[in-house]
Amino acid sequence: MAALISSIMLHAQKPVDTHTHIILPEYKGLLQRYGAGLEETFPLPDWDAERHMAFMDSAGIGCAVLTMPAPQPYYGDVPESVACIRHINEASAEVKAKYPGHFKFCASLPLPDVDAAIREAVYALDTLGADGVKLATNSRGQYLGDKELDPLMEVLNERHAVIIVHPHRPAPYPENIIKTTPLAMYEYPAETTRAVVNMLARNVLVRYPNLKVVVPHCGSFLPLAIPRMKSILPAMTAGGYMQSIDWEGNLSRLYYDLAGNPTAEVIRALLTITSPEHILYGSDYPYLSENILHNNLDRLKETLDSDEELSRYAEMFLWGNASQLFNIK
Repeated sequence: MAALISSIMLHAQKPVDTHTHIILPEYKGLLQRYGAGLEETFPLPDWDAERHMAFMDSAGIGCAVLTMPAPQPYYGDVPESVACIRHINEASAEVKAKYPGHFKFCASLPLPDVDAAIREAVYALDTLGADGVKLATNSRGQYLGDKELDPLMEVLNERHAVIIVHPHRPAPYPENIIKTTPLAMYEYPAETTRAVVNMLARNVLVRYPNLKVVVPHCGSFLPLAIPRMKSILPAMTAGGYMQSIDWEGNLSRLYYDLAGNPTAEVIRALLTITSPEHILYGSDYPYLSENILHNNLDRLKETLDSDEELSRYAEMFLWGNASQLFNIK
């Protein structure tokens, strides 16, 4: 009877989708002017708020967090990039206001110009009411964790910001490999891991302890990378190649979304580097068809339902953790 009640509750509650993208015509237009429509080796899908809401209703999703996708709309013209990103942020705020309770958004920032990014972060968080910021793994070669971003991190830390990370094309990128497999197949997980490792190596999340960072796609390769880093770090520090890493302090501030249709084995691997309170549902809407995303969510619920260990955390993964992180009532 207890298992039946748990299953009924699991399907009665509405998931919170922490990995979705707002893709505006103005953004796509800027990319096309620079011949960058396929910069990330995969075409940008169309998006509109009404269709997104219809998908959420049909899938039973209660709230979605919007972020700008890749690539970063910067091609050497800072004012142009600032204007494009300001439009995306203001449009995101309008969607949030039009559908109260159904949308949150994490603001985009016009990196690699750090000063412009700070100004936009202050405006988005303090005036627009953004629920966090989205940061690329790298912005034209400027990687998360780099020293140049410390002033931005200080501003975000003062505001206790949530940061959603998303992979962008690595810089430099392996052109010959990308001819065979689009970035999403392998380079995106590698790129995500690379950026987070860079943050860990500089103890960014210990130095800015009010930040909470959401890592996409089931943590990418981090469940494999972190044990290896821990095992060889003593040799690296003894040789003067790296500084010590506060593992507990850094990892305690990382969250992970489940975009990518994970198996039970993948989720268990993720639990080797984090706690159940730090795992969130994510769909990657609208990059896959609505039918596939429906099936992925149903499969995730079935995976959690049928696993004795993971079923205890189903409510947390699907809506509880995200509701706390994004203050969703």
